[in-house]
Amino acid sequence: MPNLLQGAQFVLAAHRVNQLPADQGAEVAFAGRSNAGKSSALNTLTGHKGLARTSKTPGRTQQMVAFALPPLAQGDGEAPLVARLIDLPGYGYAKVPEELRAHWKQEIDAYLHRRESLRGVVLIADIRHPLKEFDRMMLDFCFATGLPCHLLLTKADKLSRNQAAQALAAMRKSFPDGLHATAQVFSSPANTGVDEARARVVELLRTPRG
Repeated sequence: MPNLLQGAQFVLAAHRVNQLPADQGAEVAFAGRSNAGKSSALNTLTGHKGLARTSKTPGRTQQMVAFALPPLAQGDGEAPLVARLIDLPGYGYAKVPEELRAHWKQEIDAYLHRRESLRGVVLIADIRHPLKEFDRMMLDFCFATGLPCHLLLTKADKLSRNQAAQALAAMRKSFPDGLHATAQVFSSPANTGVDEARARVVELLRTPRG
C-alpha cells in the first residue's frame, strides 16, 4: 500500500494561530499528552524518522508545528488537495511555567474553533492508562462540534495482543453516542496499526468540512 503521507516537510513552527500557513486546503491536527508518543507516531506515519522531534524529555513540542504533505489526488476533474499535518503542543506532562501552559491552552482552543481547513483530530493516548482530563476535553470538543476524531492507542507493544484488544474494546464502549470517533491500537516500534492509521488520516483529509 503506497504511503500517501510520505514526503511530509516541515513548514514552520507557530506560537500563535495567526502565524500558521494560510487557512485553505485541508489539515489534520495531532494532539495528546507529552509522553504519549505523538512525535514517534508522526514520524512513523510519514515514514520520516526525523520529521517530528522525539526526546526522552516529554514536552519538546512547544509550538504548533505545520508539516506540508504532497498534494492529495481527489475525484475526477478535481484539483489535487493541498494538505497539511499540524502537531499541537504536547500537554499535561512538560515542566513548563504556568503562564506558558495557559498560553498553549488558549491557542489550542483558538485553533480548534477558528481553523476552517481543520478536517479532524488524531488524538494520541497511551493504551496502558485511562484517558486523562485533556484527552476527555478533546473528545468532548469533537463531540460538541461534530469534528471527526481518530484515537491512536499507542505503545500497544507493551501489552499482550489480548490485553490490547480488551483495552480497545473498552475504549470504544466509553464513547458517547453520536461522537464521530474511531479508535485503534498502534505501536511505532512494532509497526502495529500503521497502515490503518495512515488510511484514516488520508480519509479525514479528504472529508469535506461539515
